[in-house]
Amino acid sequence: MDLRLLDAEPSDAEREAIDAVAGAPEASGHRVARSDRDGRQLLLPALRAAQRRVGWVSEGALGYACRRLDVPPADAYGVASFYALLVLEERPADVLHVCTDLACRLAGADVPDGAHPSPCLGLCERAPASLRTIAGEHPRELQLPEAGPPLPQAGSDDLRLLRRIAAGVDPESPDAYRASGGYEGLTRALALGREGVLDAVDDSHLLGRGGAAFPTGAKWKAVARMPALPHYLVCNADESEPGTFKDRVLMESDPFAIVEAMTIAAFATGCERGYVYVRAEYPLAHARLETAFAQARAEGLLGDDVLGAGFSFDLELRIGAGAYVCGEETALFQSIEGYRGEPRNKPPFPVEVGLFGKPTVVNNVETLVNVPEIIARAGAADTRLFCVSGHVGRPGLYELPLGTPLSQLLELAESRPPKAVLLGGAAGSFLRPDQLDLELSFDAARAAGVSLGSGVVLVFDESADLVDAVLRIAEFFRDESCGQCVPCRIGTVRQEEALKRLASGRANGDEREVLADLEQVMRDASICGLGQTAANAVASAIANLGVLA
Repeated sequence: MDLRLLDAEPSDAEREAIDAVAGAPEASGHRVARSDRDGRQLLLPALRAAQRRVGWVSEGALGYACRRLDVPPADAYGVASFYALLVLEERPADVLHVCTDLACRLAGADVPDGAHPSPCLGLCERAPASLRTIAGEHPRELQLPEAGPPLPQAGSDDLRLLRRIAAGVDPESPDAYRASGGYEGLTRALALGREGVLDAVDDSHLLGRGGAAFPTGAKWKAVARMPALPHYLVCNADESEPGTFKDRVLMESDPFAIVEAMTIAAFATGCERGYVYVRAEYPLAHARLETAFAQARAEGLLGDDVLGAGFSFDLELRIGAGAYVCGEETALFQSIEGYRGEPRNKPPFPVEVGLFGKPTVVNNVETLVNVPEIIARAGAADTRLFCVSGHVGRPGLYELPLGTPLSQLLELAESRPPKAVLLGGAAGSFLRPDQLDLELSFDAARAAGVSLGSGVVLVFDESADLVDAVLRIAEFFRDESCGQCVPCRIGTVRQEEALKRLASGRANGDEREVLADLEQVMRDASICGLGQTAANAVASAIANLGVLA
């Protein structure tokens, strides 16, 4: 793309789309500030709006966004070229994206002529999955697989986090949410006071459900005590781990639970503004969340004086543009702020220096929806959500008590006799059939040298090609590396190359020793969790299953 963007002019449609994000232009053509934050943070929403209007990001649109938001053209091009779903070359307005990742491969995914292959679309229980994007005056994104029941446990009396979804509570009705116990947690939180809420979350032993399993209470208390203001709250809903779809189901089918949970978190930690960062591939989740935000504001559940309790809190939806690495919390901050989604070095940690350089609480969707239950019922966080897909008769989202044997979950899902089970997603581990009595708890998984990760349970039966699965995982990490640090940028490429040589019978010396060295270097020296875990599943397939051994 020609970087002389200051001379390029947008079409009227592109100008209108960008102005809708940046605000009405002054006579000079420069931006009108929409808030006290720098206009740079509107760059990704503006580029996404331009593409949704005409189908791609033209030089004119990019140049106009630069002028409106005071962003240098080279910087803006660096951002636009970083995200996989932003397109810098002209293409049709109507595009079909076909998932070619693990669950969809097992379901026989096929990419027709003219379609774009895509990494996991988060629709694994409906595999094979595809997403159609239609640009225009009224842009649309359509999830094409038939919507089957996402909850095989519907009707069970034992569900906590999924009880409203299982009962069919209307996700667009605040009255239905209240009638099913909604806002009992917030009401009790206001009665407990900030310290009472912090202690209750701490006493629940709630660990993060995004993969890192960090104690939520410790994180909240750290931010609450930070003197620097303002504090920010971020819900990490950039669910891009292959095989994961739990957060999508919660956002689509119980959005008010997320609003309530974030309001409780904001009250306890002193946050006046929250962001929900959702991956672009979840159009129904976007719509349901925006509806919930608007209805909550209308009823005094968000805004300047929440429930008349004297504290202010509001929420803003931010939509990603195709970058798995933005699931890492500091890369997510970078994305919201209008930069390439490249992770930051730690320390400082987000509780001290997070979004916009201020103390920030970051939790994923499943972690947050535990909070109203904990506060309203003074309970422990003793269940976990598992995304089951692959060679099973009843794929979907399951909620089970922590400590339930994996074999019991597979029985509930009507699994075929497995050759292997991938636990935790592409950054997880492969298990053998004789390891399926593993208890699904944080301690038991740690003791076994594996991780529950984001709750992925992907079943491969005897017909599955495990070599193909391992090569796909290596390809995934190579594609998704942000390229910022050498160990990950080079290590993921070398890992894929070594695996391909082994698979084709063209081994160059001891390729397994090379792979082991790469695993060590990436784990010890990569900046973020993507590089640190990029060899986990590959190493477990070789060591535990004998794949390519």
